[in-house]
Amino acid sequence: MAAKTAGSRPSGSKVAIARRGLMLVLSSPSGAGKTTLSRMLLDHDASVELSVSVTTRTRRANEKDGRDYHFIDKARFTHMVEAGELLEWAEVFGNLYGTPRAPVEASLAAGRDVLFDIDWQGTQQLREKVRGDMASIFVLPPSMSELERRLRARALDDERVIRGRMAKAGDELSHWPEYDYVILNDDIDRAFADVRAILAAERLKRERQIGLSALVRGLLAQA
Repeated sequence: MAAKTAGSRPSGSKVAIARRGLMLVLSSPSGAGKTTLSRMLLDHDASVELSVSVTTRTRRANEKDGRDYHFIDKARFTHMVEAGELLEWAEVFGNLYGTPRAPVEASLAAGRDVLFDIDWQGTQQLREKVRGDMASIFVLPPSMSELERRLRARALDDERVIRGRMAKAGDELSHWPEYDYVILNDDIDRAFADVRAILAAERLKRERQIGLSALVRGLLAQA
């Protein structure tokens, strides 16, 4: 049997190609499923981490500071905006939300993917600043009546807030053409499979696989 050459790998071994991480954005009207899909993806894929936003919103009883959001006051938020510390920010239902820049940039450079659960305003700002690092998905509900049913079923908001979310849903839906991908969430398992397929394809884009040049040079040297 022929001896293995130095540095050779066993047949079938996997070659890891260095790559830059990507920013995966999920947006939808409240109740359409982006948060559920985000949680499913985080549970399924250890290579994906959630971008934890800062917000001036009051913390809910089931939320933990630093896990769900970084809860800060308006003065601190304003300082972060003025200092350029946020990749994007927006006011939603009277509260301010924003994405800290430093942890996201560190994750991308280390080859980790960052998941964003944000609205169309934040997505527009990210596109203007980091278009090459971003892939965006808009999640559609199967019907407006189903959207309202989901909002009521989760029992997080009072009647006034639910009416406000439904009133805003039409405006949010009008921004679907601005996204790279659009999926219909009429079945959560099928919608999740679509999200996973999109992520797999985006990871394989040539420009994100920063180790390809070295790999190909090595292949050519062996030719």
